[in-house]
Amino acid sequence: MTLAVLAACGGQRPADAPSDTPAAPAAAAEPAAVPTGKVIEVKAISDDQGNYFSPKEIEAHPGDLLRFTLVSGVHNVHFAAEKNPGAEGLPPASEMLQLPGQTLDIPVNLKPGEYHFQCDPHAALGMTGELEVED
Repeated sequence: MTLAVLAACGGQRPADAPSDTPAAPAAAAEPAAVPTGKVIEVKAISDDQGNYFSPKEIEAHPGDLLRFTLVSGVHNVHFAAEKNPGAEGLPPASEMLQLPGQTLDIPVNLKPGEYHFQCDPHAALGMTGELEVED
């Protein structure tokens, strides 16, 4: 029973350790990126108006930080390659934000230009946005 609980918590025990040896704590998540510019908050919302990002259009500069905050619903953020042909260094699709107030920080490390992002489950319903990166 103890082993199952430890395994479920992500702890790790050396293979040669006795079964009563406590597991090492799981590795801590990487800290949020430290912005060199401003923090731009973008809210992810589901309400009677639909599923959307607010604001939907964002202007940023390299070094800024996009902070996506879940207000309601379940959403992710994805700078899909097919929506950004030829773009390099796009952030990977995020995990789903599920708890109100949960945040996702994405540092703006992209070259100047226009980039499109979406919530994958709600993109067909119009939950998309545009990021313009300026010098």
